[in-house]
Amino acid sequence: MGWIIAMAGKGGTGKTTVASLIIRGIKEAKAGSILAIDADPNSNLGEVLGLKPGRNIGTILDEISLNPGIVPSGMTKERFIEYQVQSAIQEEDGFDILSMGKPEGPGCYCYVNNVLRSVMAGLIKDYDYIIIDNEAGLEHLSRRTSRYADILIVVSDASKIGLRSAQRINQLALQLKFEVKKRFILINRFKGNIKKTAIGETGLDYLGCLPPDPLIEKLSLNGESIFSLKNKAAILTALNTLGEKIWKHS
Repeated sequence: MGWIIAMAGKGGTGKTTVASLIIRGIKEAKAGSILAIDADPNSNLGEVLGLKPGRNIGTILDEISLNPGIVPSGMTKERFIEYQVQSAIQEEDGFDILSMGKPEGPGCYCYVNNVLRSVMAGLIKDYDYIIIDNEAGLEHLSRRTSRYADILIVVSDASKIGLRSAQRINQLALQLKFEVKKRFILINRFKGNIKKTAIGETGLDYLGCLPPDPLIEKLSLNGESIFSLKNKAAILTALNTLGEKIWKHS
């Protein structure tokens, strides 16, 4: 089974940017095959990675739930969903990406969601690394993909509000019985020392911090890919020093 890295954090913390940096780090380290899963309904991960939006799981769920007759004769619904999920994967240079999206139709998705979870459980076995960019809460991840991860990284700023939010996310993960080997907090856009007591209250282990980097803001403003960032960028250097804890697990 692949090494699953699940991302979480309140809006505005730079969670998706950090997820894209991790994908870039694993790719450039040539550590193994990568499946990026954009589990945020806003679906921004692909754009940060420099990709055009493709077909997503939400669309597939709508199509199947509202039009069950589209399943070809001689093919089970389970097999059809599996085929549709496989076709929605975008194969890129050094990584694949699958966008979850969000169903918009009024149909019932209980059955297809259960089948989808089973399909995803099989799919992630085909990759060495699975990076899941989750939305702020973990319910979406729990419903749609897997209730397991090797690492949960909660991205936060250094403010009291941000740290309280990280604490709530961790508590929610526990309530959902989200099985995780390691639970980390990563402080983004911060340069300095942070109180150990403040970190301890979140219930998460301290992974480290990433410095503010004006180059990241410039990329965002210009709509450029994270791969446009130069190798010597401070934030890349900082992230690569954390690689031992994030992806160098063997």
